[in-house]
Amino acid sequence: MSETVYGMHAIEALLARSPERIIEVFIIKGRKDKRLIVLVHQLEQLGLPVKVANRQWLDEKTKNGVHQGILAMVKPSRGYHENDIPQLMEQQPNPVILILDGVTDPHNLGACVRTADAAGVSFIIVPKDRSAPLNSTVQKVACGAAESIPVVRVTNLARTMRMLQDEYQVWIVGTAGEAEKTLYQTEFYKSSTPTSLALVMGAEGEGMRRLTKEHCDELVSIPMSGIVSSLNVSVATGVCLFEIVRQKNK
Repeated sequence: MSETVYGMHAIEALLARSPERIIEVFIIKGRKDKRLIVLVHQLEQLGLPVKVANRQWLDEKTKNGVHQGILAMVKPSRGYHENDIPQLMEQQPNPVILILDGVTDPHNLGACVRTADAAGVSFIIVPKDRSAPLNSTVQKVACGAAESIPVVRVTNLARTMRMLQDEYQVWIVGTAGEAEKTLYQTEFYKSSTPTSLALVMGAEGEGMRRLTKEHCDELVSIPMSGIVSSLNVSVATGVCLFEIVRQKNK
C-alpha cells in the first residue's frame, strides 16, 4: 500500500533522505520553473518515473492541498514504537524530547514536527490513540522535517514517561496554564552538566490529560499579556523549545 507526499520541500527531503521509498512522481502539466526542473532531473538521474498530470487530478489526490505542482507515490515510512526508544536515547547524549499529548490536527502536528526539527529535538513521542496520523498533510506542513525526526507512537503515554524517568533519568517538564512558575522563571538545566529533558505539550483547549500531568516532574506556564488566553500548540511549542535551547546552550 502506497502513501502520497506532495510539495517541493517534502519531496526534496524525501529524495535526500529516503529516495528508496519513492515509487513514482507526478508533476503538473505546463509548469517549467527552475526549481521543479532541477528536482525532476534529480529524480530521473535515479531512474525514478516522472509522469505529467493535470491540476484537477493533483487537487483531488491532495484534497486541495498546496501541492506546488508535484506529488509522489511512496512506500510507507518506517514506524517508530516503544521498543525503539532505547536506541534513540543512545544516539544523542542528553537529548531533548518532545511529547505531544492529544495533538489530533494534522496541520498542528506538522507544524510541531517542523519546529522540533528546527530546535534540535532528538525525537517526538505521541500516543497511538490521541494523535494525528503522519499523513501527507503532516509531511507537507513539516516542510521535510518529517523525514529527519523520528515520531514514536506509544500505547501508554504515562507508562512511557515513567520509563524515561526511571531508566534514563529524563527530567520531564509539562506546560499548563495554572502552573505557578512561568517558562522564564524555570531552570531547565539545574547543574553545569545538561541532562536529558522532555517537554510535554497538551492539546489546545484541553491541555494535558490528568495522568500525563501527574507524571511530569515540573509544570510551567507561558506568560500571556494580551486578551487571548492561549496560543496555538505549535506556536507554544516553539516558544518553549527555543527557551530550552537558549538555556542548554548557555
